[in-house]
Amino acid sequence: MGTNDMPALRSVKQLLQEDNLKIPDYQRPYKWTVKNVNQLMDDIIFHKERSAYRLGTLVIHKEKGKEVLNIVDGQQRIVTLTLIAYAITKNCQEDLSSILLGREKIADYIPKLLNLVFSNDMTKKNIQNNYREIDRRIKDFDKKTISFFFNKCELVTVILNDIAEAFQFFDSQNARGKDLEPHDLLKAFHLREMNKSKEAERKKAVEEWEDMDTDKLSELFACYLYRIRNWSKDYSARYFTKNNVDVFKGISLDMHEPYPFAAIYSRDHSYPFQIDHPIINGKRFFEMVAYYSKRIDDITDRKIEGIKKNTILEKIVDYAGCNRTGDIYVRNLFYCGLIYYIDRFGEKDLEKAIEKIFVWAYSLRLKLSRVGLDSIDNYALNKGHSHVQLFKQIREAVNHNDILNIKFEILKDHQSSKTEDIVNLFKELKYYE
Repeated sequence: MGTNDMPALRSVKQLLQEDNLKIPDYQRPYKWTVKNVNQLMDDIIFHKERSAYRLGTLVIHKEKGKEVLNIVDGQQRIVTLTLIAYAITKNCQEDLSSILLGREKIADYIPKLLNLVFSNDMTKKNIQNNYREIDRRIKDFDKKTISFFFNKCELVTVILNDIAEAFQFFDSQNARGKDLEPHDLLKAFHLREMNKSKEAERKKAVEEWEDMDTDKLSELFACYLYRIRNWSKDYSARYFTKNNVDVFKGISLDMHEPYPFAAIYSRDHSYPFQIDHPIINGKRFFEMVAYYSKRIDDITDRKIEGIKKNTILEKIVDYAGCNRTGDIYVRNLFYCGLIYYIDRFGEKDLEKAIEKIFVWAYSLRLKLSRVGLDSIDNYALNKGHSHVQLFKQIREAVNHNDILNIKFEILKDHQSSKTEDIVNLFKELKYYE
């Protein structure tokens, strides 16, 4: 990188191999969460067929008379990209080796920013938590995704000599973002969802919206729609910000792989049942009972479509303590979660869903020396436990990744006996240290 560079596109590989890139002490802490990390990884996987994918802007100040390149804006993203690159070089060496060009070595892909030392406790904690999640998910990156990540994912890079100019650029970039209200972001999102509609139809859809002034729209969303939606689900609803816009994003009727729960809203509705929907009296009721009886038998008998053999499904009926009353309760909890997931999202990424639901259910088994029916009930309702309410989250999710990206705690010990096979599975899945 040179001084006074015009804004230029640089690949992830080019940036992470830069020796002089630094994060100055005045930078704010690294605050990205597991949710931000999962969204970035999902975006990279989703767009891997594109010729290039722009990840954002990196603003750099080059100190006068020095080779140091201080990151003024883009720290959150560049640290996360560093963690992803490191996870690839650590876990995906076989795939990475097969895409190396000429004289390159795996060591050439190890990001230089790994040499940085962070002192802020929040930064260190978030880096540790996020890397655990990346380390767990990096198996989702196949050879094509790895090549796309390093070579086709790009950042607009701006290098400035004057520190005041660099911060002015940073402020102008962020000020433009602040001018957008949450409802502006929602308008843009939902118009994009209508990209297959005619221009006249798009225009007609927003006519009344355009007639309302921005203050009225802000009040409508912040004081009414957001609060009603959240309070009805037992969620806080104090402030409606950009971070909350997902509350008003839902089902895309034109999605290529519609989930079972979404099919009832489609133009060609044919899917008849959902466990958490109102019962249809008469003939449909009896059909529903027969339908779910077969589905549940298939799951408990390990005859799930698309899955020939699954270690988790085999092990939960085969470990030393599997036939104790408490363990049977836990297995039922797992099956219920899996049945609910399949009912809502079908077989989409089912192997990953099995892992996630297994960790959720069997964390309770490992934490307790004795499991009773009351333990199962309280756990499912999140009474007295610091974990997610899986059933509630499945009910509210509109994308299967909302479930696959749930963060669970890492276990460090266990109180249960005769569960060493379960502990070993947790270790393999990197949920036990």
